Amino acid sequence: MACPGSWASHQHFHPHSIKIPGDITLGGLFPIHARGPHGLPCGEIKKEKGIHRMEAMLYALDQINSDPELLPNITLGARILDTCSRDTYALEQSLTFVQALIQKDTSDIRCSNGEPPIIRKPERVIGVIGASASSVSIMVANVLRLFEIPQISYASTAPELSDNNRYDFFSRVVPPDSYQAQAMVDIVKAMGWNYVSTLASEGSYGESGVDSFQQISREAGGLCIAQSIKIPREPKPGEFDKIIKRLMETSNARGVIIFANEDDIKRVLEAAKRANLTGHFLFVGSDSWGAKSSPILDQEDVAEGAVTILPKRASIEGFDQYFTSRSLENNRRNIWFAEFWEDDFRCKLTRPGIKIDSEKKKCTGEERINRDTPYEQEGKVQFVIDAVYAMAHALHSMHLDLCPGAMGVCDKMDPVEGRMLLNYIRSVNFNGGGEPHLYLLRIVCKWSEGMEEMQWSGGDHQIPDSVCSFPCNPGERKKMVKGVPCCWHCELCDGYQYQLDEMNCETCPFNMRPTPNRTSCRSTPIIKLEWHSPWAIIPVFLAILGILATSFVVITFIRFNDTPIVRASGRELSYVLLTGIFLIYLITFLMIAEPGAVVCAFRRLLLGLGMAITYSAMLTKTNRIYRIFEQGKKSVSPPKFISPTSQLAITFILMSVQLLGVFVWFAVIPPHTIIDYEEQRPPNPEMARGVLKCDMSDLSLICCLSYSIVLMVTCTVYAVKSRGVPETFNEAKPIGFTMYTTCIVWLAFVPIFFGTAQSTEKMFIQTTTLTVSMSLSASVSLGMLYIPKVYVIIFHPEQNVQKRKRSFKAVVQAATMSTRLSQKSNDKQNGETQNKIEPDRTQ
Repeated sequence: MACPGSWASHQHFHPHSIKIPGDITLGGLFPIHARGPHGLPCGEIKKEKGIHRMEAMLYALDQINSDPELLPNITLGARILDTCSRDTYALEQSLTFVQALIQKDTSDIRCSNGEPPIIRKPERVIGVIGASASSVSIMVANVLRLFEIPQISYASTAPELSDNNRYDFFSRVVPPDSYQAQAMVDIVKAMGWNYVSTLASEGSYGESGVDSFQQISREAGGLCIAQSIKIPREPKPGEFDKIIKRLMETSNARGVIIFANEDDIKRVLEAAKRANLTGHFLFVGSDSWGAKSSPILDQEDVAEGAVTILPKRASIEGFDQYFTSRSLENNRRNIWFAEFWEDDFRCKLTRPGIKIDSEKKKCTGEERINRDTPYEQEGKVQFVIDAVYAMAHALHSMHLDLCPGAMGVCDKMDPVEGRMLLNYIRSVNFNGGGEPHLYLLRIVCKWSEGMEEMQWSGGDHQIPDSVCSFPCNPGERKKMVKGVPCCWHCELCDGYQYQLDEMNCETCPFNMRPTPNRTSCRSTPIIKLEWHSPWAIIPVFLAILGILATSFVVITFIRFNDTPIVRASGRELSYVLLTGIFLIYLITFLMIAEPGAVVCAFRRLLLGLGMAITYSAMLTKTNRIYRIFEQGKKSVSPPKFISPTSQLAITFILMSVQLLGVFVWFAVIPPHTIIDYEEQRPPNPEMARGVLKCDMSDLSLICCLSYSIVLMVTCTVYAVKSRGVPETFNEAKPIGFTMYTTCIVWLAFVPIFFGTAQSTEKMFIQTTTLTVSMSLSASVSLGMLYIPKVYVIIFHPEQNVQKRKRSFKAVVQAATMSTRLSQKSNDKQNGETQNKIEPDRTQ
């Protein structure tokens, strides 16, 4: 509106828009500029997302207007606006599209000269191409639907725009975010990731995209979201540094799913570089990143390895030829092209009254796109062209139906009814970008797998990890973290456990132990006491010496069988006693030999038998001496059963008790071997061994020796009672010393034997202790009872002569007198001592 002659009437009606004249006008919404800083609606120019896409619409209009088959004799015009990447600003701009539909009463308006104003009728926009951002499209769609103006977006992918009840006049030529979210989930799974973070720009596009990703990932399973971070619409200084810091709280989640506008993407990359985290994050970007180079300008090292999503598209060669041929001279219809030129070539155009920055070169106008600067077709160019063509084909079909045979726009299409046009748009089908497209009914999104060809940060071709927890090593089970199914702690199957499955450990059977990697069980090695073991060498050595010494004594006694010393020692019982000593030494070899049924039987038999024979003979001897001298105190007649035959009979009766017990044991539990896996089962299973041994527990062993111990104790008691017998009378004193020493040996044996019951070397220590104790007790008996006799027989034969025989009465009297003299001598000494002490008392 302007008054005649006024300056304003000569100005462009929309100073910040592009007007392309035509019979039918389409609206266009493009983010020519980025969102401005605080207080300003617009910021720096967006070369790819803004200029490339806007030029794609101009290119499509040129192609359609020059096509004699499509809308013949009808020219498409356009009114193109800049949204500045801000939904509120875009809403204000889009009101331009509905001005022609708003009735205004200007009857009361007059100019200063009293004349009515000249009212310029705004062009009628029958459809809108755009917008780019989903948040902008949502805002604009709410206005356009009120005036029934169809809208076709070339880049808005928010799933909520698919709601036909709320956005019934909205259409798009790109798949919704749910498609690329599905592709992202597939990519993440193909790379073996299970722990990622999400990053979204505040608004419909970012938030709905992340929501779709999270929903699909939950349905697919096996994928966890470490953090879901939202970038504010108006980020404060340092906001992106805080975002990077938050992402590092879950540093294992290196994969970052990013649904954000390119300005936010660029700032995220800058913040990661400032934090010295180049190469750490692995970005999977949505179509807002796509193939654009502006978000990664000067941040290529940080963005290396990023995977971005784009709808399946074809490069439009005609557009490349068109755009690279644009210059300041032939593209004056684009009011923002000069600004693009300065930014693209990094130069400055000369303007009246504006001083050129000395740091920037002056633009010559001879620069050329793709010659002086790199050029790559923006990823959504095809879809902008397709959106324009979709609108053109719908108008063409509508024209054929409403204006058959008419040249140009007929009355039925002036004006174009919005709802009717929408129906034609929804049924349009044509070849776009080289492939057939059936818009708005079915759009297929595909992605190609080529992981082996991807290059990651540092030139590595191996896919990096983005997992909460790494796979557990063999022999470790997973302990899940509550509430996070992708996270777990690895726990080693300890002790004798092996890994049953990835979640459980189980104890090996008692006769097995886990393998070194604890993935299965293996048989526990079987061991026994070996002849070359240090635990066996000493007992065997002592036993061999004892057997040789015993054999020597036996041979000597046989050789000098009729000599006085041999006869005086009681030949019959001596041979029995020496047999017992021999068997005691012999048991050492049975205790060390490899256990078997026969060996175990002989162990049972001889373990207690040798000692029973030895101590039965000694007990018979000491009992005989004791009874003789006790009987002599009462009468001169000898006691009963002191003859050699009686002595042998008593000895064999005592021995038979041991034999009877052993045979009963044989009958109840036949001898057999067992493998004891508990004896050598230390905490470290590598040291576990099964011990092959006879079925003789510690208790049964003590029971086997208990009768011999009873004989030994009884013999000791008689030895104590017979201690007063003179040395010249038989063997009472040597037997006494023998028994005292034997008791000391066996008293030392008990704590050693039972004190090692919990030792891993229990079998070896107890076997060695038992055999050494038995050999020592046999050696004591042999040494004290027979070695002195052998010494006299061999080295002092003059003492081995017959002495005068005395009657039993004479022997007893002599022994009695000797005892009395010994007592008197003791009494006299005691009396002298008292006499010596008494004078001291009187002092």
